[in-house]
Amino acid sequence: MATAQNAGKADSIDQSEKKKFWNNDTEAIIGIMIVLLILGTINVFSSSFIIAETEFDSPYFFLKRHLINVAIGFVAFLICFRVDYHKWRSLMPFILLFTIISLVLVLIIGPTVNGARRWLPLAVAQFQPAELSKLVSIMLMSAYLAMEIKASRDIKFFTAQLGIIGIMAFLTEQEPDMGTASIILGIPLIMMIVAGLSRKKILWLGGFTALGIIGLILRQPYRLERLKVAYDPWSDAQNYGYQTVQSLSAIGSGELTGMGLGVGVSKYDYLPEAHTDFAFAIFCQENGFLGAVFVFSLFAALTVYATRVARRSRDEYGQILSMGIMVLIVGQAIANLLMVGGMLPVVGVPLPFISYGGTSLIVTMASMGMLANVGRLGRKN
Repeated sequence: MATAQNAGKADSIDQSEKKKFWNNDTEAIIGIMIVLLILGTINVFSSSFIIAETEFDSPYFFLKRHLINVAIGFVAFLICFRVDYHKWRSLMPFILLFTIISLVLVLIIGPTVNGARRWLPLAVAQFQPAELSKLVSIMLMSAYLAMEIKASRDIKFFTAQLGIIGIMAFLTEQEPDMGTASIILGIPLIMMIVAGLSRKKILWLGGFTALGIIGLILRQPYRLERLKVAYDPWSDAQNYGYQTVQSLSAIGSGELTGMGLGVGVSKYDYLPEAHTDFAFAIFCQENGFLGAVFVFSLFAALTVYATRVARRSRDEYGQILSMGIMVLIVGQAIANLLMVGGMLPVVGVPLPFISYGGTSLIVTMASMGMLANVGRLGRKN
């Protein structure tokens, strides 16, 4: 009788394990990334083939480059997935030096595109150091916070690490790129608050942040104009509000199920940046409300699994690094979705995996590799 009961329990355990969609959190993170990559690749081609044909005489111009970036991104992912995340701490001085030198070179020799210098021309592609700075700032702050927490010391606001991050953000803002600069500096500050920054220091931080944002907005007149029309884009629909109006029009025309892949009309020179920052508007137009909800669900699931990885990490560094990467990817997704939906000013933040962008995609996949590595090493056997 006992043997039969034990056998029955074993069968029930086997059945419950078989019913799991993922074997562990790491598999879930990798699976979500692959699904987002497939959706993004389809959307990049669908949203770009018109401009690719008219400007480069090939509808596959951006698709080919996107696939190359995906391949490079997978290499970066595999490296970060296989290398113990602790080893990156010993390489931090070299990574920081490379990043800061690259940011300086952009301002000196970077080509000017639409009034901004953001890329370094390489032999076969362009490299955007500011995108790498996002991940580097998280890695640097994670190392500092883990050290302080492990030693049971109070988290300081003015530190060498935050100073270096501030330099990277300043150089990025000079391009100018306020959106990326805000991410480079903002996410480490969020990490400090979550890690236990005192209430008094949080109040000081809030005051400095408010003054800094006001100063950055006033520094460039167009930023103030964008802010004015952010919540009423129709008041200046042919100028500063044009992009938001066209984005909302594209989203609304998708209705429940969308117009169908490749059928969206807003990419026919109506919506600027249709394959980059506003790629999600085209996605909604062609896949409808149901497609949008599916993308929301994927990022929500990524948040859940990344949080579980952070909670189960074997040390403070892994916990904080996982949290920072989660905020980087999901936070950018939220910012982009709010921007495309007209609830934030146009700040030039891409939607991870869905928007076209070489360095952005590669760095995002490398980040996912680090996150998966924390999950793999922290998983209980």
